[in-house]
Amino acid sequence: MKSPTALNADLAQNRDLENTEHSRLPAEYAHLESEIRFQTLIENMPDGVMIVDVNDCIRFVNRRFCEMTGYSGEELLGKTAHKMLFSEKKQPIILDKLNMRKKGIADRYEITMRCKSGKELWVHISGSPIYNVQGEMFGSCGIVTDITMRKRAEVWLLESEKRFRLLFNSGNDAVFVFYPDENGMPGKFIEVNDIACRMLGFTREALMRLSLPQLIQQNNPDELLARIIKEKHVLFEETLIPNTGNTIPVEISAHLFKFNRRPAIMAIARDITARRRTEMQLREQAALLDKAQDAILLIDLNNYIVYWNKSAERLYGWKVEEALGNDGFAMLFKRNSPRFAEARQATLKKGEWHGEMRQMTKNQREIVVESRWTLVNNIRRSRSILIVNSDITERKQIEAQFLRAQRMESIGSLAGGIAHDLNNVLAPILTAVQILQVRLGEDERNLKILDTIEGNVKRGVDMVKQILAFARGVEGDRMPLQLTGLIEDVAKISRDTFPKSIDIQMDVEPELWNVSGDMTQLHQVLLNLCVNARDAMPDGGILSIGLDNLTIDDHFARTILEARPGRFVRISVSDTGVGISEALLNRIFEPFFTTKETGKGTGLGLSTVLAIVKSHEGFINVESEQLAGTTFEIYLPALIEEHFPKIENKPVDLPMGQGETILFIDDEPSVLEIAQMTLESHGYRVLAASDGAEALGIFARHKNEVDLVITDMMMPVMDGVATIEALRKIKKDVKIIASSGYIEDDRANTFVQTGAVAFLQKPYTRESLLSIISDQLNAGKASNLQ
Repeated sequence: MKSPTALNADLAQNRDLENTEHSRLPAEYAHLESEIRFQTLIENMPDGVMIVDVNDCIRFVNRRFCEMTGYSGEELLGKTAHKMLFSEKKQPIILDKLNMRKKGIADRYEITMRCKSGKELWVHISGSPIYNVQGEMFGSCGIVTDITMRKRAEVWLLESEKRFRLLFNSGNDAVFVFYPDENGMPGKFIEVNDIACRMLGFTREALMRLSLPQLIQQNNPDELLARIIKEKHVLFEETLIPNTGNTIPVEISAHLFKFNRRPAIMAIARDITARRRTEMQLREQAALLDKAQDAILLIDLNNYIVYWNKSAERLYGWKVEEALGNDGFAMLFKRNSPRFAEARQATLKKGEWHGEMRQMTKNQREIVVESRWTLVNNIRRSRSILIVNSDITERKQIEAQFLRAQRMESIGSLAGGIAHDLNNVLAPILTAVQILQVRLGEDERNLKILDTIEGNVKRGVDMVKQILAFARGVEGDRMPLQLTGLIEDVAKISRDTFPKSIDIQMDVEPELWNVSGDMTQLHQVLLNLCVNARDAMPDGGILSIGLDNLTIDDHFARTILEARPGRFVRISVSDTGVGISEALLNRIFEPFFTTKETGKGTGLGLSTVLAIVKSHEGFINVESEQLAGTTFEIYLPALIEEHFPKIENKPVDLPMGQGETILFIDDEPSVLEIAQMTLESHGYRVLAASDGAEALGIFARHKNEVDLVITDMMMPVMDGVATIEALRKIKKDVKIIASSGYIEDDRANTFVQTGAVAFLQKPYTRESLLSIISDQLNAGKASNLQ
């Protein structure tokens, strides 16, 4: 068969002959023109065309076939088709098709054809035999269509289907797909996976004949379907009824989607039997944790609380619903807490931490906890911190009180020695002043100076007594008191020492009732309240001190805690300061509680005030409003006697000696000198000794002359106890008066038990010294007369 180019050349030649000779046969011309048209049509076909003879030798290929295979026409013409274009494996198929065509049978089939590049090309071949005009078969024609892309799509779809089936049937969740029916109910299943069949114990065919309402136990099917259609995705818990009859708790995730252009629902059911069992165990464990006395909480690494037991509720005041999901640091700590950062860092690094922490409760009360932190991993491998806190606030307060008691005991011991030394300093001053008062006689100006000195010395003596009383807890002397002078004294001190921006006002009722009390302790109470009022008014204000009589009836007594009916003297201290919040008002009398900055308050002021007032059988009432000030009212029971006679300072007739010999022993030269001058000026003969050893020598020489011995108990070389024992050995019945600057009753009793007949407290006045000597000498004389 000629190529289209050759045919076109023949046609052109025939036309030339027709124009010149007008003698060619028209039939031949028509046949040639028809052949050209046929070949032109084949060349422009979208499919490849290949014509082979009866021996499978290629006689014609069109342009598209060449494009498909990558060969040119010259490379293909004359070649055997099945050997050149098909693999050995496919060649038998091609020969079989060729034989069938020889029998006049056309065929259609798909096969891979080998290209020039070696690449396999999927093609669809439509083959048919070709006959000549005599009806004899001289070859066959194959229309070749490239179906590679379609085959790839089919393979992809097939693989996609396999992947879908693999995913659909893998995992642990049952999958059900169904259409809603015309009644608004879930229809029969149109697809289920293998897990659903195994979970429910049905074959796939049996399960496909069922619907969701036949398998669920809890939810109403029509309401459930309406909810899914409305919300598009619904997550709920359900109980499935398998073929075995036993129920299975599941969590179902239902989705609305399009399937075959219809709304369909896919329900994915997950067996939560194990989760329910775990939740039950966790609830049981949580119930046990709730019974623990310690606060137990769990925080994630972002500090958010994920567990909070009942003891945590009791300790901190936050309910579990308030605590969960909140920032534990913000809830339990002040803004800056290095301790929290230290504990967190140590826990993340070492896995645990243990120590003490200061934390805040819901009502802003500070507590101290012993805290144990442990890093834990949960089942999802996310890390959390387990915290167990034990409240040790009370224990720390007791420890602080114990340490304070020890400190105060040490201070008391130290103060005793200091008091002894101070009294030795004050004693000769006091005695010397009294001697000078006698010698100066009528010189009023000098007497006034001496009175001032005497007053200040006595005030110093009282101060020493106050220090020792506070340090050692010695009960002060109670006596009838008129409180006006106390109020005036505290007001004067306040005016002299407080900032000038604070206006101090007094309101004292005339004809006040008396109370029974310790002036020193009440002075401390009033001064503490005034200092607190000053601190509450940093920018100035008004401090009011009031004093009045008050009769409390039953009705009034019911309005104030610990009040009782009766007659009372009321002391009030008011300020116009910042006030006290309601949350703190109930705590102000707690020991060691203070709102002042570190180093500016011990927290003992108001607790001491309360203790002193209670020891006086009184009570306290406090009223406060934030930013409007505070008023403390102290109620002290009034004495039944409304009036007491005023004590007048009348001249005292001091006892005089009759030439008796006194051995006076003291290691303080000033005390020894003044005492000797006082005694000699009042008719006594004095033998002075500066220590116990010297005194023994003097006493041994004058034992029959000495009528009385006065000895200091705290001396170097030989103390008072050893001196008394030695004197007793020389003369058994010698009278000895012990003297010391210590004021404790038990110490004085000890001195007396060593052999002293009396005790003289330093510093002593001239009157007390002469009186105790006179009493002991007269007692001896009376004994001799009997």
